[in-house]
Amino acid sequence: MTEVTRVPLQPIAKGALAKLWLGVLAVAIAAAGLAWFTLPPSVKVETLVAGKGPSPTMEDIVLVKMKGTLADGKVFQPEAQGPLDMSTVIPGFSKALLKMQKGGKYKVEIPSELGYGKQDQPDPQTGKVLIPGGSDLKFEIELVDFRSRAEIEAQQRMMQQLQQMQEQQQQKGGAKAP
Repeated sequence: MTEVTRVPLQPIAKGALAKLWLGVLAVAIAAAGLAWFTLPPSVKVETLVAGKGPSPTMEDIVLVKMKGTLADGKVFQPEAQGPLDMSTVIPGFSKALLKMQKGGKYKVEIPSELGYGKQDQPDPQTGKVLIPGGSDLKFEIELVDFRSRAEIEAQQRMMQQLQQMQEQQQQKGGAKAP
């Protein structure tokens, strides 16, 4: 016959269970707070007008209309339109563009960590600080169009060939002229 040894359970002291749950709750809150402060910064993209079709990739050249301001509203990039190579823009700008579609208009907020960081950005013409280090950036962006880098390079080669053909025709025509 097997003998069972019984161990008497000690009664839980008054309030000990409540203290245990309060301790568990405090640890959970502390962990959540730590996670909140250590999350990587993220780019906020608000859609003003939805675009259509696919989004650009990091291998694309995009054509955008944009205006850039600091958090206080100071304009550092007046409204302009131009092509941008996705692989050469600041990380926050490329992260935002990856979420956009052709024809769409967006408001974008980029934290300094995904912008220019702590380094001042001077105006290339005047040398004065245009964007102070540690600045969060805001943009209004319209994604006009985008093409792959390979498409752009093929178009450039074709344009160079056409230009060379025109120059050769002009040289032949110039030799025949009296």
